[in-house]
Amino acid sequence: MKKILMIGKMNELLKNLHDFLHQYFRVQLCEEGSQNIPGMIKVIEPDLILISLIGVYNADTSIFGKIRTDFPDIPVLTIGTEGEREAILKYFEGDQFENLIRPIDNSTVLSAICRRLSVSERTIMENAVTIEDDRKKVLIVDDNAMTLRSIKAMLDTKYSITLANSGMKALTSIGKSRPDAILLDYEMPVCDGKQTLEMIRADEDMKDIPVIFLTGVNDREHINAVLKLRPAGYLLKPSTTERLIETIEQATS
Repeated sequence: MKKILMIGKMNELLKNLHDFLHQYFRVQLCEEGSQNIPGMIKVIEPDLILISLIGVYNADTSIFGKIRTDFPDIPVLTIGTEGEREAILKYFEGDQFENLIRPIDNSTVLSAICRRLSVSERTIMENAVTIEDDRKKVLIVDDNAMTLRSIKAMLDTKYSITLANSGMKALTSIGKSRPDAILLDYEMPVCDGKQTLEMIRADEDMKDIPVIFLTGVNDREHINAVLKLRPAGYLLKPSTTERLIETIEQATS
């Protein structure tokens, strides 16, 4: 399945377009600062980049030059008004960049994507109903609801995400559907990350699941305690989407 990286500030236009395109492509949304976008492109290796130009007047436009220099073979579609396009007009020399004038409907965007990817729109639409979710399954375990929502938003276009707000609920979830990887908060009440990992390792059916610790504490004693458990990865909060994906891919490869 073709992969699309969507870049822009989250708004109703981007959300609706993401939900629409997700039927036909693997879509990853990047809302982060421009300094993280090149790393995301390297990790995801998209077939096409789709950029919303809303807010371009106040944005760091250097990312457009970075894409043109470092990723010249990836087609880029932007969605913006004529005025928004004027703000970055110099990048439209050549065939890599193409602007779709806003307002625009989702079907027109789909047609443009298929044209730039040289794929049949009819075939793409016919296959949409039969596409199975073959993404890797990731279980996120954290007692903080805001953290769960944040990490899910960062990863749910690349992975099939399940959430658990305690160690015990995580074990129940694993029993129902075995994940390919677990992102586990180290500090949780009642059953913390250490105890949760020990229970996972003690179960014959769960023990080989890669567990990546997430923690907000970075003192030496705490880090050493975590590393003694030999997790598949160790990340400090807050983490970037790029770093999360990179660590999950390394743990599951």
